Amino acid sequence: MCPAHPLVRVMQQNTQRYLFGGLSDMKKMTIDGNTAAAHIAYAFSDVAAIYPITPSSPMAENCDDWAGQGRKNLFGNVLKIAEMQSEAGAAGAVHGSLAAGALTSTFTASQGLLLMIPNMYKIAGELLPCVFNVSARSVAGHALNIFGDHSDVMACRQTGFAMLAANSVQEVMDLTLVSYLSTIESSVPFLNFFDGFRTSHEVDKIDVIEYDEIKPLVNFKKVDEFRARALNPEHPHQQGTAQNPDIYFQNREASNKYYDAVPAIVQAQMDKVSALTGRKYNLVDYYGAPDADRVIVIMGSGAEAVEETVDYLNARGHKVGLLKVRLYRPFPQDAFVKAIPATAKVVTVMDRTKEPGAQGEPLYLDVVSALNEAGVQKEVLCGRYGLGSKEFNPSMVNAIYENMSGEKKDRFTVGINDDVTFHSLNVTEKIDASDASAISCKFYGLGSDGTVGANKNSIKIIGDHTDKYAQAYFAYDSKKSGGITISHLRFSDKPIRSTYLIDQADFVACHNESYVLRYDMLSDLKDGGTFLLNSQWEPEEMDAKLPAAMKNMIAKKHVKFYTLDGLKVIQEIGTKKGVNTVMQAAFFKLANVIPYEDAERYMKEMIKKSYGKKGDAVVAMNNACVDNAIAHLKEVKYPQSWETTTNGAAPLPVPNDEYFKNFIAPITAQEGDKLPVSAFNPNGYVPTGTTKFEKRGIAVSVPMWDKDKCIQCNRCALVCPHATIRPTLATAEELADKPATFETKPAIGVKGYEFRMQVSPFDCTGCSNCVAVCPAKEKALTMVPLDEAIAKEEENWDYAANLKETSAELKSVNVKNSQFKKPLFEFSGACAGCGETPYVKLMTQLFGDRMLIANATGCSSIYGGSAPTCPYTKNDKGRGPAWANSLFEDNAEFGYGMHLAYDTRRNVLANNITSLIGLDAISEDMKAALNSWLENREDAQKSEEATNAILALLPEEKKTANGLSLELLESIEARKDCLIKKSVWIVGGDGWAYDIGYNGVDHVLASGEDVNILVLDTEVYSNTGGQASKSTPTGAIAKFAATGKRTKKKDLALLAMDYGYVYVAQVSMGADMNQVVKAFAEAEAYHGPSIIIAYAPCINHGIKGGMDNSQMEMKKAVDCGYWQLFRYNPTLVGTDKAPLAIDSKEPTDDYQAFLMNETRYASLAKMNPDAAKVLFAKNEEDAAKKRAFYVKKAASYTEE
Repeated sequence: MCPAHPLVRVMQQNTQRYLFGGLSDMKKMTIDGNTAAAHIAYAFSDVAAIYPITPSSPMAENCDDWAGQGRKNLFGNVLKIAEMQSEAGAAGAVHGSLAAGALTSTFTASQGLLLMIPNMYKIAGELLPCVFNVSARSVAGHALNIFGDHSDVMACRQTGFAMLAANSVQEVMDLTLVSYLSTIESSVPFLNFFDGFRTSHEVDKIDVIEYDEIKPLVNFKKVDEFRARALNPEHPHQQGTAQNPDIYFQNREASNKYYDAVPAIVQAQMDKVSALTGRKYNLVDYYGAPDADRVIVIMGSGAEAVEETVDYLNARGHKVGLLKVRLYRPFPQDAFVKAIPATAKVVTVMDRTKEPGAQGEPLYLDVVSALNEAGVQKEVLCGRYGLGSKEFNPSMVNAIYENMSGEKKDRFTVGINDDVTFHSLNVTEKIDASDASAISCKFYGLGSDGTVGANKNSIKIIGDHTDKYAQAYFAYDSKKSGGITISHLRFSDKPIRSTYLIDQADFVACHNESYVLRYDMLSDLKDGGTFLLNSQWEPEEMDAKLPAAMKNMIAKKHVKFYTLDGLKVIQEIGTKKGVNTVMQAAFFKLANVIPYEDAERYMKEMIKKSYGKKGDAVVAMNNACVDNAIAHLKEVKYPQSWETTTNGAAPLPVPNDEYFKNFIAPITAQEGDKLPVSAFNPNGYVPTGTTKFEKRGIAVSVPMWDKDKCIQCNRCALVCPHATIRPTLATAEELADKPATFETKPAIGVKGYEFRMQVSPFDCTGCSNCVAVCPAKEKALTMVPLDEAIAKEEENWDYAANLKETSAELKSVNVKNSQFKKPLFEFSGACAGCGETPYVKLMTQLFGDRMLIANATGCSSIYGGSAPTCPYTKNDKGRGPAWANSLFEDNAEFGYGMHLAYDTRRNVLANNITSLIGLDAISEDMKAALNSWLENREDAQKSEEATNAILALLPEEKKTANGLSLELLESIEARKDCLIKKSVWIVGGDGWAYDIGYNGVDHVLASGEDVNILVLDTEVYSNTGGQASKSTPTGAIAKFAATGKRTKKKDLALLAMDYGYVYVAQVSMGADMNQVVKAFAEAEAYHGPSIIIAYAPCINHGIKGGMDNSQMEMKKAVDCGYWQLFRYNPTLVGTDKAPLAIDSKEPTDDYQAFLMNETRYASLAKMNPDAAKVLFAKNEEDAAKKRAFYVKKAASYTEE
């Protein structure tokens, strides 16, 4: 029989896909992969024990929301969801719940999944049916990566869990159902996984399987049998016993028959689901030419891109295919061998993980084993792709097929340029395998500007109200708010399989005008495509404002160019927010995906749904944004001369720094994918002090200093979250070459010095907290447009930044003097107005030149340690904080280990110095310096003074020394970086300190060692989106506390204080700045453990007026009694001074008004006023009792 013509084969494949694409009468929804998994998991779960981790948290959050709404599962009950203190705790709770007869689920990823592994062995060993739903994510190695690959799930393949992989959002819905049906039928627990972000966060229009459709598929007899096996004193049994060598092995083998049965069970459940949905699934699915000579084997979302490429290549005469492995454990050898075409000569197995030192990655090894055992001879190649969500597109897939017919490189990588070990494939041909009829749109936004939220609404509007298929994917950088976001939206009349970023766009929108100088946004725009720019520039200004390269691209591609001043629209309405809604309306008008009249109606419906909880005023404001948007939309008519012009806005200056040019610049320009392997340090180490190169220019307005109104208090500099406003203190001689506009005034209290407050307009994020805290009768700072500030202050900032640190002697430590020290933490990626970073900045000003920081994973590690730049920097002597992140859960122990290391290394140094003094072979001056060091080694200032003396004398001492004395001098010189006392700080948020890391925090405090802990208390898990922690107070709404938290906040300070020998402080910068500085100084000076708990308002709180008011919110929290200020200093015990000082005054402000000023409380009052009244009263009562307790405790020390 002759093989079918390539076009016939493609038609056959497409027909098969159409037949199994779904039933037309099924309910359709536009949702992401996490929601699809959660929908099924909720149906089958009596209990869910969880702990938040990106990117799996939304699964549990959805379940929590549904439970709060009273949704019933298949058993007619509301799911009981429990947020635990860690993933290890969640796994333990899952195990216990299963043992007691409740069908139980969890949701996790990455390190979280690895923490569950011990319990996974137990659950599997006891044959307890359950499903772990995993949005598969990279596991931190040389660096943290929160994006998708299979590193985590592959670490679980030996646990005894069956493993099932889904490749798309629709498959997540279908195969999650298969996982639950299969675990009930088989008693084998299942790990149901799909790619983190690429699938978990991709939004697609899919068929939703309703609960009444699921119920007939469930074997309820098996459910009853499971419940009957539960631990129960009515019919007791014992499980989890200890076994000796004589019987353990045999018992371990007794479960074999259960695993042998799994493949057939899974296929049977797949058949059930297929009969319901019309989508056919097999353990291993083949797609492609029946007579393929080259086949790719793959799991996960990459299979969709391969499938598109198969169609593309086969339509052009190739014979290629794809094997999609769905059931990975137990590995379905028979099904795999049967599925592979007999004609296949070369097979390439693609793994989305890396196992250093192995002969190949896991899927490859399984494939080789299966083929060899079946006696099937194929040439099998091994490749790696997509680690950390690295792009994987049809051009790369094509390179894999080309390799099979050409070089046949083995153990290769694709998607990167490996110029070190030369494993990578060259991608020489760019192909577009996507659906030609699809409309593709890209949106460039600023983190927290609402662009992503608006696009999620857009995709739901089109998906839910039309027959079109819709897909959305959102790419982020690592900054908090203020980083770039790129939204990728596709619309089509056919199902969309393009699981990769858009590189051929019909429409591109830029929501921040500063991007025109920073990013190439038009290379991916099709000829004749539409470009929408949100800017304050009129059409006639574009010639001067756009760079020449952008104008060339616009003209050459015949771009339809429009501009819209979104800021002007919202200002005319009288609001500060809503540009995202304005731009969304413009998109619907220009993209013409659906009629604008319909889009406008749907937008307003979605606004009501999205913002209804925030109040009618917010809804009305967003509606006004829609109404006023189109009137401000303007087309930009440009001359043909733009095609070749070399004139335009000057490009941003490039710092004369090789590291910046070779490493930072490509990454910040969104060109990091092109960097070769040789550009990276294998251990992941990076230099500090590089955020100064970014100059993001993201603020709309920035502060301008008025010297005549300034009282030189330096409060503005203290509270600046990004260290962009700084005082200068210099002599007239030091300022001899200052710019003409660099105005100064005589410094108050420092004779002979000039003072100036200088702002960096390019680095400022425009939060205006500096203006808010200015105590001058007339504010010495006013907010002005960014362009105006740049014109006046750019040169002044450059001059100020290059001045030497002040030579003035500033002996006392107070707010004013602290700010004359150079911040060694600057220009981070934190949100504008961040409540955390001012504390971190102050810490580095006081101790940064001798500081080691162990930073827990969380907000502070992301804004403090994300590639490509580092906000921690160095002083004029080249010294600065040495920063590192280990994990989330182990940070206290990690920092404690740093202390132990330096304690040990300095003890060796002390022994050598003692030996050297005893030899009597050195000068009296050196002997005095060494003795001084021995006496004062634990005193920061005195140890530095002694160090300076020792190092000054060393060269001459070595000239006259010999033998053992010379050896000891050289030993001291070799360890000179250990001479000065180090300041070890353990930093993290409340999720770490109160929950997952509390055991470590407690142990380190109990150790009595000289370490310092800073807890940045936002009262929620800020980094993962605002989940409740034990720090969350009564009545606050947070994720996993959707109806208001019912229990009071944990008192971490009291627990630490109970030891008696721990320095404890609770601070709030906006309330009492001097107390904050004093607390830091006292904590560091104390020769024992210390902990500072710092109140930090967060964007998740929903403060009225936004984070512009974060410092004032700190003040309100103290003034009403919500937050207490105190310091407990153990050194004062037994003296005439009270060791516990209550620094906050008796509350005077309205407590309930404070709560209602934040959405996390106000939304509960709107949603459930009766519950809010009770919970808010309890919140106030808890705070009053806490204050009374501390006041009484302070008095008790005085009485003693």
